Amino acid sequence: MKPSNNESRVLMTKIRILQMRIQATVANVTSEKSPPMAVMVNETWPYSSYVPHYLLRGDPFASRLSKEADIVAAFYICIIGIMSATGNGYVLYMTIKRKTKLKPPELMTVNLAIFDFGISVTGKPFFVVSSFSHRWLFGWEGCQFYGWAGFFFGCGSLTTMTMVSLDRYLKICHLRYGTWLKRHHAFLCLSFVWMYAAFWATMPLVGWGSYAPEPFGTSCTLDWWLAQASVSGQTFVMAILFFCLVLPTGIIVFSYVMIIYKVKSSAKEISHFDARINNSQNLEMKLTKVAMLICAGFLIAWIPYAVVSVISAFGEPDSVPIPVSVIPTLLAKSSAMYNPIIYQVVDLKNSCSSACLKVMGKRKHFRKSRFYAITGTLKETPAAKETHIEM
Repeated sequence: MKPSNNESRVLMTKIRILQMRIQATVANVTSEKSPPMAVMVNETWPYSSYVPHYLLRGDPFASRLSKEADIVAAFYICIIGIMSATGNGYVLYMTIKRKTKLKPPELMTVNLAIFDFGISVTGKPFFVVSSFSHRWLFGWEGCQFYGWAGFFFGCGSLTTMTMVSLDRYLKICHLRYGTWLKRHHAFLCLSFVWMYAAFWATMPLVGWGSYAPEPFGTSCTLDWWLAQASVSGQTFVMAILFFCLVLPTGIIVFSYVMIIYKVKSSAKEISHFDARINNSQNLEMKLTKVAMLICAGFLIAWIPYAVVSVISAFGEPDSVPIPVSVIPTLLAKSSAMYNPIIYQVVDLKNSCSSACLKVMGKRKHFRKSRFYAITGTLKETPAAKETHIEM
């Protein structure tokens, strides 16, 4: 009697699971510990079994790239890591050096620098050493930590930018709310950011989702492929995408679109006000432009990686070639480097403008001149007091 199609499929699945288990056993002889959740079976899921992508080719920590490609990636991330750690470290050093109390928007800027500095010093060395070695060297515990740190600091950065965009939105579009935002409100927002990032980053460690090696082998990330394993895996991936990418990005886009609309609609109205009010509005817009550049840089770096992750999660196995998957990963790892560069570029631009204004002021015998700096101070002549403005 010939077996039915369903019986044949079940038999082939059992044979495949057995093969994968044998391969995993052989691969783990040379690795520290066996991978968690080697094979998942869920009778309620359309697929009778799920084999993790990192077991399909034997050793999950062996690099799938050429040695030359690994060396190029290692040098790239090494340069990115040094620039990011130095730039954000300098921002933190200058903040500590200041003796005055930080205002609410400045606290947000410092918090963003902390997250960017954290992702630079905790993640980049693991990747660089592993790429030079042509395989992941830190085992499953190191993979879990690396994945947790990358997701925690990345989610914290995006959530902080969301708070910054909301602050800009309230200050420009709803002045009656922007005027009462005090330091304790900022600390509440920062506490929420840290708890929010910690919650979503810790979920994979307690059973909802997991961290796993990247397809190219020398890095670890969220296991996006769990969407093909079970309903729980699919809900995890969808929740992460919505709460840690789509929702923050939507709030950021909404805030800056409303700011642009508000500025355009009130441009004529502002032009009739006192010059000091006009200057204050111009200053707020300059700071808003800086915040927009920071958010744009972050999203440009991470959206290609998010797109590749979604394709990997819901597409066919190996739908994204391994060499192609490396490029968005390297781009995302460079996101922490952009903010100090943006600060310096805007500072240089404003410093040059202020120098020109000072020269013009002397020629026209102006008694006072002002110039803007990204450090958040508005300086006047030596006789005038230095006034701190909000970032």
